[in-house]
Amino acid sequence: MKTNWNYPTSVWVGQNRIKDLSEACKNLDILNPLFVTDKDLINLDMTKNIILDIKKKFSTFAIFSNFSGNPIGENVEEGVSEFKKNKCDGVIAFGGGSGLDVGKAIAFMSGQSRPIWDFEDIGDYWKRANEKNIAPIIAVPTTAGTGSETGRASAIINKETGVKKIIFHPKFLPSIVILDPVLTFNLSPRLTAATGMDALAHNLEAFCAPGFHPMADGIAIEGIKLIKKSLLACVKNGKDLNARSDLLAAASMGSTAFQKGLGAIHSLSHPVNSQFNIHHGLSNAIFMPYVLTFNRNLIKDRIVSICDYLNLDKNFDSFLNWILNLRKELNIPHKLSDVIEVKNINIEKLSKMAFEDPSTATNPKKLTIDDMKILYEHSISGKLF
Repeated sequence: MKTNWNYPTSVWVGQNRIKDLSEACKNLDILNPLFVTDKDLINLDMTKNIILDIKKKFSTFAIFSNFSGNPIGENVEEGVSEFKKNKCDGVIAFGGGSGLDVGKAIAFMSGQSRPIWDFEDIGDYWKRANEKNIAPIIAVPTTAGTGSETGRASAIINKETGVKKIIFHPKFLPSIVILDPVLTFNLSPRLTAATGMDALAHNLEAFCAPGFHPMADGIAIEGIKLIKKSLLACVKNGKDLNARSDLLAAASMGSTAFQKGLGAIHSLSHPVNSQFNIHHGLSNAIFMPYVLTFNRNLIKDRIVSICDYLNLDKNFDSFLNWILNLRKELNIPHKLSDVIEVKNINIEKLSKMAFEDPSTATNPKKLTIDDMKILYEHSISGKLF
């Protein structure tokens, strides 16, 4: 199956669609692209072959890959320097969340004179941007998790403060997305599980976020269904084309849906990601049942709606048990203390960071710093609410 979608942007879907990458550049009048990916992906044969193919079709072509997971502001600055030095006119963002976030941020910051932190997702900070010189973006995800390919923001860590910041502008949204399930075939079972749980967290929190946004709700609940159908299948057989396609779609759907809002799963995760370099999908998976049970009274009707759609027993506990059993089958740890030594966890510091996270505002239940402390304590002890 090959098809093109146009929501929320132009999405080219199907097996081996990566071969259409040069056509995507042509559609956007990109003559000298900067190919952005991370330190690990750049060394894979898959990536090397894609780069060789692109080089045959462009007289000038530059690469930036000097960054790893959980990127920092300096990574973006270095990428912008490469973009300008090579006189690039567009960005191909290739990889997981880090590669996509850095690539999008480079394209955005290539047209700015202010520091990246001036465009944090607060109020109308995005209006500070000079929109004229923002470079076009082509996004090619190699994981099915963050959904950054359909998002209007990048998550970048401010090294000075140790805080993961959400940098937002409508033009962070890539102009063309290529969803090719073949690119995810070599993703390990461990990373398939973590990224899949990240996609689940996005769809789940978007569906439970307060407010009226039926388009986001419809996308989110279908995304959850695709994950239920295909995540375990992908972990067991990484070459399952249909399952891989489902997960890629679900990841893009999660990012599309969470324009409605996220919640405490992400509030708790972002500080842990920046302070301990824990994979974002893994931390989301760990915090998920604690936040679900904390929010129970305000989301139980929403959860029953999900159960109805997923053919689960129509009650909150049925959904919670599905989440707990899914994590167990995916070998996801139950407690934060299973991945971080308790002596290294400063709950006071993390709770303040979590409370100030942008995701906190759209949690179904209003949160206090004390709530954050309790949520961290429960995630350390393993006790659900």
